[in-house]
Amino acid sequence: MNVKVRVVAICLALSALAGLVLLVVRPSVNPAHVRPLPLIALAWIAFLTAAWLLRKVPVRTAVVLILLGGIGMQIAAVSAPPRLSDDLYRYIWDGRVQAAGIDPYAYVPAAAQLAGLRDEFLWHRGHDYCVSPAEARTHLAADLAPGCTVINRPTVPTIYPPVAEAYFLGVHYLPAASKSTTPIQAATALVAVLITVLLLFGLGRLGRDVRMAALWSWCPTVALEAGNNAHVDVVAVGITAAALMVLASARGRTRPTVLGGVLLGLAIATKVTPVLTVPAVLRRRWMTVAIAAGSAFLLVYTPHVLSVGGKVIGFLPGYLQQEGYTSGTRFGIIGLVVTGKLAMAMAVLILAAVAFAVLQFSDPDRPWQGALMMTGAALAVTTPHYEWYALLLAMLVALDGRPEWLAFAAGAYYAAEPNLGRYTIPNRLHDAVAYGLPIVVVAVGWLVREFVRRRDVEPVPVPAAPAAPAAPAAPAAPAAPAVTVVAATSPFAAPITVTTPVAVTTPVAVTTPAAVAAPPWELAAADELRV
Repeated sequence: MNVKVRVVAICLALSALAGLVLLVVRPSVNPAHVRPLPLIALAWIAFLTAAWLLRKVPVRTAVVLILLGGIGMQIAAVSAPPRLSDDLYRYIWDGRVQAAGIDPYAYVPAAAQLAGLRDEFLWHRGHDYCVSPAEARTHLAADLAPGCTVINRPTVPTIYPPVAEAYFLGVHYLPAASKSTTPIQAATALVAVLITVLLLFGLGRLGRDVRMAALWSWCPTVALEAGNNAHVDVVAVGITAAALMVLASARGRTRPTVLGGVLLGLAIATKVTPVLTVPAVLRRRWMTVAIAAGSAFLLVYTPHVLSVGGKVIGFLPGYLQQEGYTSGTRFGIIGLVVTGKLAMAMAVLILAAVAFAVLQFSDPDRPWQGALMMTGAALAVTTPHYEWYALLLAMLVALDGRPEWLAFAAGAYYAAEPNLGRYTIPNRLHDAVAYGLPIVVVAVGWLVREFVRRRDVEPVPVPAAPAAPAAPAAPAAPAAPAVTVVAATSPFAAPITVTTPVAVTTPVAVTTPAAVAAPPWELAAADELRV
């Protein structure tokens, strides 16, 4: 298949992907009333097809396709109100509260102290979440004002950390941000596109294939959870990506290490999930990274602690209890074996073991590898029902280049909506299937990768040079250079390098580390010689 045919096929696949995203977010244009899950499954097929075809497209053309395709996905997602989540209404409310000069952790949305901030966009009779007059009288200590709202859990405090709250405040000042969901959706979609640009730039600087950025830019999870549902996780993912790239290139230097640590602390202060990357970045100058990250984290929390004290914890303890984590009933795969406190203990032990392994054996020059393993393990253990939790994993896959890990992001949609009519399986198996199959996919990917590595990385026979006849003394010949053999492994994967000294009697082409002779994702690519 030549390049032109590939580009046309990619454009068709991306058009189909954008159309499927549009069908998911706009049920009114879905005449057959197909459920979201089958449409999302087809979107994943279109995405993987386009990504596979991209592997042999020239880099410059690929960069254009990655950017335009990602922008098109986000435009399709932004074109409709949020479809699969209503969390952004809390974002809008928290921004409004802060603009009024009130700390977002001080009161719950239904508090009487905030009744003057209500309007028909967020508070109106007939909305989904209501506080009845009887409930308000029952909870006099909470000082609630009756009313119905689109904000979920209006009687509990916000769960979002300070950097996320600062983002909500910034979005509040966009035009019409208090009367429509479009401004915050567009802002989050823009962040997703900026992450694509960051990946393209960072992958190039790190000497990796920039085409791997498509695994983020075109991913259905990114389109649906950024442009449509506007989850703040995208902001945390962007800061985390910058932190990992800085730390990977720091190589022990103090200033970049401190900067990377500060960025990581800010990412954790945006959404807690980036804490999963911490074990992977502590192999080199761990004390500097920990102090920098901890200082940034404490710095953004300090004003809120001074203002409201212990209320800065927000709804986090209540969330863990509500989701069944503290009681040990929420672990889908572990729950097939044990439940209750024993299940919680097993979950902690598994995650601790993975974190220890990452801390001991991960490559400090490629922290995203250990971070990806830690994030995938956390998803497999906790089996969340919220598909946007896999956004961090999608970014790490783009940096690492092992697309089989995206199975966790795809499986999360089944965990969120397992109802398939007559094909619906028993409830207790939903989460086990949603996150168990991705474990199988990752295991198979590892086996294939190992098979290819062992097949392709073999000693390179170098024939000995024939003995030269005796001759008068001559100047000593320069030392033979070392030839590096780079064997490609699998799609989007980094090459494996084997170096062996050989005698060179004819000119050898010199390639720089940034040069790419063949796409590094081909299973049976030809070896590349570098001097």
